[in-house]
Amino acid sequence: MDFQWLKTFIVAAETLNFRKASEKLMLSQPSVTVHIRLLEEQLGSKLFDRLNNRVTLSDAGKFFYIEAVRLTNDADASVSRMHAFSQGYRRNWTIAISPLMAETILPYLLRTFMEHHPEVELSIRIEESEMIEQLVDNGDVHLGISALDATFKNIESILIYKDPILFIIPTDPYDEESGPPIDVSEELQKNYLFTHHHPVYWDDLLFTLNKRIPGIRTMKVTQAHIAKRFIQEGLGISFLPHSIVRRELIEGRLMQPHFDLFELPTVSTYILVKKKGELEEEFINQISNYYFR
Repeated sequence: MDFQWLKTFIVAAETLNFRKASEKLMLSQPSVTVHIRLLEEQLGSKLFDRLNNRVTLSDAGKFFYIEAVRLTNDADASVSRMHAFSQGYRRNWTIAISPLMAETILPYLLRTFMEHHPEVELSIRIEESEMIEQLVDNGDVHLGISALDATFKNIESILIYKDPILFIIPTDPYDEESGPPIDVSEELQKNYLFTHHHPVYWDDLLFTLNKRIPGIRTMKVTQAHIAKRFIQEGLGISFLPHSIVRRELIEGRLMQPHFDLFELPTVSTYILVKKKGELEEEFINQISNYYFR
């Protein structure tokens, strides 16, 4: 069975128009017709019904479409694996990590891991924490790094670090010694508060804030790096995990005034894993050594 016949059939089945299929495939329309006819002869089944110049899939065509897609996907995957093999990769390993963690711990860890394992083709999936446990459970990824603890019994959850939440505002023109004291209540009243860029602490934090300072104006910004950029641009303020803003605080691009209205929470980061092989064990040890050395 010719691979091109399958490709032609899939496009023709999706467009139900041989002319459009020929344009998408950059083939002549007679070539499309020949590919379909040869495929039908080999399968011994009619794949399309033709009535009044209209083309529809026959029952056999509907059945074979699923098989054709699977066959071509398998072939494409085999080609990708062969390309990886020719580049020196011998294994594929996939991790899922939340956007919140991607810009903090991921670059250092990946650099070290890739140096130790040049034979591994590493794939990174950036996913929301709410999705990561299911991906680990399904076997779609080998390991996950999430802001949420595991809830499935067969998923092991490993706490890797705890992060204090800080009150973050834009910088001002004063230095620490000459500047006037910052009134956090006033900052909360006069600025937009960027919220919901973390899956854990916002509901409780907003409840407590509104009891102390009614009428706070909020704006949902669901990605922490965007909230951080908005603060730097002077568009508002927020509460962010220390690891997310550590560099900006050191470099003076953001400010952390003393927050004395109540005690701010801490959040945790977890590794989620279903089966611990050699790579998983090494990666877990690498993160543990980084945070607890």
